[in-house]
Amino acid sequence: MSYQELIGYGNPPASTRFKKGQSGNPRGRPKKRHREMPYDAVLGQMVTIRENGKEKRVTAAEAFLLQLTRKGLAGDSAAARASLEAIEAARAKRTDTAAPLRLRWVLVGMGVGCAIKKLGIAQKKYPYDENRVRFELNPWIVEAALERLGERRLTLDEQREVFANTRTPYKVNWPEWWDVKS
Repeated sequence: MSYQELIGYGNPPASTRFKKGQSGNPRGRPKKRHREMPYDAVLGQMVTIRENGKEKRVTAAEAFLLQLTRKGLAGDSAAARASLEAIEAARAKRTDTAAPLRLRWVLVGMGVGCAIKKLGIAQKKYPYDENRVRFELNPWIVEAALERLGERRLTLDEQREVFANTRTPYKVNWPEWWDVKS
């Protein structure tokens, strides 16, 4: 027996060896079956949301669009843009010949909250919590407002309210008639 005829580890049978000029994997690399994210499976799931104190079952896609729209209406321009793009994409996919749905969008990008933030008058205390919208006054605006009072004095209750709603009250130069310090 010659060396070529031995069969064993490192010496496969001649019939199963790769032929010269032939690829080692004739069928090629397996195609990726799951190239795309399973959006339909995830966004089609039913979730429970709470709206005005009432629970409601909707798809995850509907909940996502409701949240995006809510943020857009609250002044988040990126969320407003994204929800408008989602609406346009949905319209483009529609194939029925029914009358187009008319939507009226009122974007509140010029509200008091936006102006207060842009002018640096106050800052949101809980910027990521929609249920607790509360602004705290910056020290410079408190000082300016107190100067505008002139001879008028605030009551103790009014002083407590101003003090509690000032962002950093220790930085305010309180007038000498001011009684509330903590």
